[in-house]
Formats: sequence, C-alpha cells, structure tokens
Amino acid sequence: MQRTDTIAQWKSYGRLWVFLRPYTGQLALVILISLLSTALSLAQPYISKLLIDQALLKRDMHALWTVALLMLFAAILGFVTSIAATYRYAKVSAAMLFDMRVALFRHLQTLSPRFYARFRLGDLMSRLNSDVGEVQRVSADTLLSVLSNVIFFAGSVTMMVWLNWRLFFVGVVLVPLCVAAFLHFQRKLTRLTRTLRERSADLGSLFVETILGMRVVIALRAGEHEANRFRERNDAFVKTMLDVQVASFLTGAVPGTILTVATAAVFLYGGWLIIEDEMTIGTLVAFMAYHMRLLSPLQGLMGMTSGLASARVSLGRIFELFDTQAEVQEAPDAAPLQEVREAIRLDHVSLRYDRAAVLDDISLEIPAGSFCAILGRSGAGKSTLADLVARNLDPDEGRVLIDGKDARSLRLGDLRKQIMLLDQTPYLFNASIAENVGFAFPDATQAAIEDAGRAAGLDELIARLPQGYATQTGERGLALSAGERQRIALARALLRRPSVLILDEPTSALDAETEKAIASGLRTALPGATLIVITHRPALAEVADTVITIGAGKAQIAEDSRVVTESATPSAQDR
Repeated sequence: MQRTDTIAQWKSYGRLWVFLRPYTGQLALVILISLLSTALSLAQPYISKLLIDQALLKRDMHALWTVALLMLFAAILGFVTSIAATYRYAKVSAAMLFDMRVALFRHLQTLSPRFYARFRLGDLMSRLNSDVGEVQRVSADTLLSVLSNVIFFAGSVTMMVWLNWRLFFVGVVLVPLCVAAFLHFQRKLTRLTRTLRERSADLGSLFVETILGMRVVIALRAGEHEANRFRERNDAFVKTMLDVQVASFLTGAVPGTILTVATAAVFLYGGWLIIEDEMTIGTLVAFMAYHMRLLSPLQGLMGMTSGLASARVSLGRIFELFDTQAEVQEAPDAAPLQEVREAIRLDHVSLRYDRAAVLDDISLEIPAGSFCAILGRSGAGKSTLADLVARNLDPDEGRVLIDGKDARSLRLGDLRKQIMLLDQTPYLFNASIAENVGFAFPDATQAAIEDAGRAAGLDELIARLPQGYATQTGERGLALSAGERQRIALARALLRRPSVLILDEPTSALDAETEKAIASGLRTALPGATLIVITHRPALAEVADTVITIGAGKAQIAEDSRVVTESATPSAQDR
C-alpha cells in the first residue's frame, strides 16, 4: 500500500506534461545549454591532470600557459552558459506555473455550490497559495539543479572509469547503501510533509473562520476560546514541523557520512597505486576531483529531497482539486441561446444533498415576461430552485426547461448570460461603487452605471456620499450597510440586462416601503424580462402577477395566477 502511494505521488510529476507540452522547444534549448555547461565543468578536473603531468612535472612553461588559458576559457564559458540556462529555465517555469494557476482557477469556477459548501475555505486557500507557490519555488530552484546534477553524475562516472576502473569500484562500493538510506528517509519525509501541509491548512481555516466571524467572537466574549483553539492547532503544526526537520536532516546526514567513508577509501587505494608507480599523481588529482564531484551531485540530490518531497505533496493536493469533477458540464453539442422568450418550467424535478431531498418531484411553470414571486418558509428549497434555473446545479431527476429545451442541452455561457441570479448574500469587492456595479463589464459607461443604480434605488445613497460613485465599499463591502450592499449588487445585475433575472431575498435588509419601490422599478428597468423574486416576505407578492408558494407539501399557485402547477414535495432542508 505504501509503495502504491509513493508511485502515485511520483506520477504527479508525470501529470505536469500537459502544462510542459507548450514549452518543449524552449525546454530543449535549456537542456542543450545545460549540457554544454556541464561538459565544460567536467573538463576542468581533466585540465588539472594536464597541468600536473604535462606542465609542472615536466617543467614545460609553454604547456603551462596553454593549460592556464584553456582552464580560463572553460571557466568563463561555463559561467556564461550556466547563467543562460538558469535564466531561460526560470522564465519557462514561471510561464508554465502561470498556466497551471489559470487552469486551476478556471476549473474552480466550474464547481457547484455543493463543492464550496463542504470544502474548507482555509484549505482551499492553502492549496491555491502555499501549494502552487511551493511547486513554483521547486520548479524554479530545484528541477534544473536535478537535471544538471544527474548529467554531471553520469559524466563524472564516465571519466572516473576511463581514468582508473579499479579505483572507481573502490569509490562507489558504498553507494548502494547510501542510496538505500536516502530512499528510506525520503519516504518518511514525504509522509511528514503531507501531514505538515494538512496542519498548515487547519491553521489557515481557523484564521479565516475567526476573522469572518469576528463580530460573533467579540459578542460572545470568545477570545480566550479562540486562542485555545489556535494553541491546539499550532502545537500540532509545530510538532509536525519539527519531525520534518529531523527527517530532512537525517536524509542528508546519514548518506553523506557513508559517502565520506568512501572518500577515505579512495585516498588509501589511490595513494598505494602511486607508491607502486601504477598511476600518476595528476591522474589521482583528477580522479579525486571527479570523485568529489561525484559526491557533490549525490549530496545535492539528497539535499533537494526535502524540496522534491514537498513539491510532490503539493502537486498531489493541487491535482486533487483538478480531479474534482464539475457537476454542471456543457454538452459537446450544446445549442446556442440568444434570449429566453418562453416560459421556464420545472418538470418533475428532484434534488438531494447528502441523501436528504431538498426538492422532491416538483413541477411548476413561470410564464415568460412575468413578475413571479416565489414564497415559502426558510428551508423549503427556494434558493436551490434558483440554482437549478441558473444551472449552478443540475437536478438528480427531472428537467429544467428553458424555451422548451432541457437546460443541460444549452450552451452554459449563453444560459448564464441570459439568466442571472442575484444571491441573498451579495458579495462586493474592495473597490469603488462604480467599479462594483460595472464589475467584469468593460463596455459599461458611467451613464449606464448610474441608470442601473437609479433603478436599484441608489440615488439617495449616492447623494449622501461626497465622492458619489467613486466611494470605496471596503473589504467585502463592509463599509456600507447590508441594505446598501444589496442595492449595489442589484444595480450590478440590472446593468447586464438579462432576459431572466432571479433575485434571492434581494431586499431582506430593506424596509417594506423601499422594498416595494425597488420591486416596482425592476419592471421599468427590464420591461420585457422575466423577473423571479424568491422571498419569505409577502410584501413583494403585492406587485407580482404570478405567485408560487413552496411549502406544505405542494407548490401552490395564487388563484389569479396564469400558472397551472402539479403537486410537489419540497423538503425541510435548504442549501
């Protein structure tokens, strides 16, 4: 089982190929430059052999000048090629990791509300920041070093065998034991690194939860309670971190000690060969240089094991997110949707969360162009119904019909352009009011933003603010009241002019008079659109021409409504 896990972790590197493929040409150039740099480094010990045997021992001044110039040329060219390889590789790795971040970010946007309901925010942020950052650090600093060290190791072995194959075997006899010790501690380090990532995510989750719920913490005088929770999680993190440090030290120290014994053996045997006139001094000097350089890449690879183990763990955690399948996917032959002109129908729709039914065999119809109010107690499934119509979720059974077609057969981008959902807890970015209203809408003019704000009832707020639409909303919009945030989010939705606008508890923070004024203004702002207001407050029903009440085992339609609906059984659980 442990071996299977290790193989799976190494396969994470193989999965990077999809991101490496666009840069294979540039990587090939990096490898060629690195090969040249390594060859020049390998030439220097042999030049030292020529220096001793051909120049110094023979007292040949001409040979001394030749060897000195050759060594200088190799050193300068090696320095230039090494810098070039490092620079080019850093540039390629940064571009590759950017592609990975973008791909992951886009994939997360395809996941349903159910994913975010069960996934810890702190853990998600840890993967997006710490894990992707760790992969970028290792790819920029370590992987090129691994390539260079492997090439240098192979070249050193070749030169040592060529100089004296018997001395070579003396020098490498303990290498298998060294590698065995390395692999043992490396496996242990990998396990501990993954645990360390999880403990770090625990800390991150605690910080996020406490900061987001700071008003609750203060109100309940729970500061000491939160400090104790932090202490427990921090102690677990520190303990794991210390275990990682010990394992990392042993991974390098134990094999390094074994290799030092091998070096001593080379000194003894090589010295005996010189005494017996079976090898020149220059050959031993060159051999020792290669042998020391043989140990250097091995020790370098061992020293990199901490980074490589950490990167494998981070890659595994990143690919866990990539492997999370999107519940809502676009069909390969999806049809375009220009505008919603017909009624929206739910045909025997059922949906469950963790085996509990939220909506159970519900059927209803919302006429095109109507102002429909969907009423019901909390937990009746109203918000889930909104997610189904906007196709944030797909039903487990039944169909959602848009213009007479199953929503799953339509292009997802077109559907979400025409059907817009305004959540009951709108999110504002830390920017100006104008930037929040016009978010991700580069073609929006100031006049269009102000028109949308007027329709959403923002005129009174803007008149009170010295900077008007340039006023900053603060982090998550907390510089404004809940009602002001709702109106800004409503203006953002109206600016898009969708053909279907779904508002989930859009005016819960407003008084009844303001609520009615905004509801009446919606029809003026979107005269031909289908307006669906989901609420548990009956005031909005007074201006609606279609009212659907979810609860008491049925989806009930007001008597003067134009809708005919079948019975439905929503559950007592909402999302």
